Amino acid sequence: MSTKAGQVIRCKAAVAWEAGKPLVIEEVDVAPPQKNEVRLKILFTSLCHTDVYFWEAKGQTPVFPRIFGHEAGGIVESVGEGVTDLQPGDHVLPVFTGECGECHHCHSEESNMCDLLRINTDRGVMINDGQSRFSINGKPINHFVGTSTFSEYTVVHFGCVAKINPAAPLDKVCILSCGISTGLGATLNVAKPKKGQSVAVFGLGAVGLAAVEGARIAGASRIIGVDLNPSRFTEAKKFGCTEFVNPKDYDKPVQQVGSKALLSYFAHN
Repeated sequence: MSTKAGQVIRCKAAVAWEAGKPLVIEEVDVAPPQKNEVRLKILFTSLCHTDVYFWEAKGQTPVFPRIFGHEAGGIVESVGEGVTDLQPGDHVLPVFTGECGECHHCHSEESNMCDLLRINTDRGVMINDGQSRFSINGKPINHFVGTSTFSEYTVVHFGCVAKINPAAPLDKVCILSCGISTGLGATLNVAKPKKGQSVAVFGLGAVGLAAVEGARIAGASRIIGVDLNPSRFTEAKKFGCTEFVNPKDYDKPVQQVGSKALLSYFAHN
């Protein structure tokens, strides 16, 4: 059990005070976890474009001041009442689309949109009591998608935590919290390509590479990578891409390109 269990922890966090303004490293107080919550010590976190999008406050309700971040890896520091599957010292990944384990979505193989813990970008407080666990001089600081990993410590609902093997390097597996799981899941759980089919993946960043990996696992015979940056092709080949197309090489829409690879894809999908 942490020596700080049940106590407020003061730590550093990157706080967004206003939309589009530089984040400021602040001393933040992090309250103890309440019922069905855990407090995590964040060891590694990465930057996703989703963080940037909501920091810019484009096309959504601005919620500031706020602590962003959702791709991370850390260790459970303490647990609140009712938490039985996690304990201090567990290596975990916070997950912005959690699972309560009880609703019809959680029991469905076709959906992960939990009634209780589905992603909510407008909510800046905890579900349990409608309060923030972050504060500066008594002033509440809003959460972000239930994770807020741009802080040395954060509090999340236990359903938004995935326990992992402690041997996994947290500095690398932290992107499983979003980028990798998004691309892999989109392929295996949504597109569901059949063995031997052709698959085209548009964009070969982290999400795209994960989608390529999913296509390889599914047994796709041809995996066509489409990207404006040809320097990504070498890495994508390691993940399973068999062919590549750079739209910049053509003066017409990529779906009209007379390449054998893309013609095959658009003829069968």
